[in-house]
Amino acid sequence: MSKPYHSTYSVVFACNYHVVWCTKYRRRVLTEAIQTRLLALIDEQQTEYRYSVQAAEVMPDHVHLVCEVSPQLAVSHVVGKLKGYTSRVLRAEYPQLVTRLPMLWTRSKFIASASTVTLDVLKRYVESQKN
Repeated sequence: MSKPYHSTYSVVFACNYHVVWCTKYRRRVLTEAIQTRLLALIDEQQTEYRYSVQAAEVMPDHVHLVCEVSPQLAVSHVVGKLKGYTSRVLRAEYPQLVTRLPMLWTRSKFIASASTVTLDVLKRYVESQKN
């Protein structure tokens, strides 16, 4: 990770998310070659889709991504665009994905915010401000 905070003209932020999405029917179709290509595709879209990858790992049937997204963007929209892009490219480059699945990814995704402090610590900090 680079700096803990990033800024635009109107906001300073550190918004990190743990994102997980799965292949359709949890099929184990992401071979090592596809996993490598998928990581490259995730990496190359960072600037265009305005996210920053902190960590990524691809399993045979799902993807884990830790990324930073500006609070000015909906993280679900960014992830949706990324899933659509990677599906299009991978299905064009690996025809076996087209024959094995009607679509590469499920519609759903898991998104959780990540922080360097726990929620309890943050609550105590906010509650102690008047003291």
